[in-house]
Amino acid sequence: MTDEKIPFYLPSANECTLFEKAYENGLPVMLKGPTGCGKTRFVAHMAARLGLTLNTVACHDDLTAADLTGRYLLKGGETHWVDGPLTQSVRHGGICYLDEVVEARKDVTVVLHPLTDDRRFLPLERTGELLIAPDNFMMVISYNPGYQNILKSLKPSTRQRFIGIHFDYPSADHEVDIIIKETGIDRARCVPLVNLARRIRSLKDLDLEEGASTRLLVYCATLIMAGISPLEATLATLIEPLSDDESAKDGLMEVVQATFG
Repeated sequence: MTDEKIPFYLPSANECTLFEKAYENGLPVMLKGPTGCGKTRFVAHMAARLGLTLNTVACHDDLTAADLTGRYLLKGGETHWVDGPLTQSVRHGGICYLDEVVEARKDVTVVLHPLTDDRRFLPLERTGELLIAPDNFMMVISYNPGYQNILKSLKPSTRQRFIGIHFDYPSADHEVDIIIKETGIDRARCVPLVNLARRIRSLKDLDLEEGASTRLLVYCATLIMAGISPLEATLATLIEPLSDDESAKDGLMEVVQATFG
């Protein structure tokens, strides 16, 4: 695929090489990092770079194993088996990416186990099939360790079936380059935004669940490029999405005003 068709991603270390070698050797990959730091964009970039079909599943509380593998559906008075995204990837090859996998029900991870060791197969009890994953199949999951608790976490028996790649917010210089590339904003206006985000991420007394993500910075720069004032743009992207608590928002606004005057 030409560079023009590959989603933009700026590496921060050797994650691209590590992912590529994992694919070449049939190893499943686990991405760990905060919301909005580039995990999903990274997977899209690597899928395009490797020429692989990408099936992305946004996991949630009601996601079941059947949602991944497939089910019989009634059509025209007859029942027909319909593959789920995981089965499609195993049957035809490509990457199956489970985003925020800890949000899914526990039976989901059990389905993944035979695909994430040397067996690399998917049993479909409803159809009686045993699908052997082709060489161009890859299992990828992601989650945010910052949200883990006793009720929502990956068991060691699941985590240890994957190689892990740690993600974090980019360095200041890299983050500036990413936002400029994504939005076209000039460096003079971009640098204060990145500095603001780094200040927000360092706050300890506002009890924020997470700091300002790179994704939110891209949103902010996009609004500024569309003619919205920096103050209004940051209110809409770096304050309201981060907290509902009025005192926390007041504290964030003080940081914003100190940055933009």
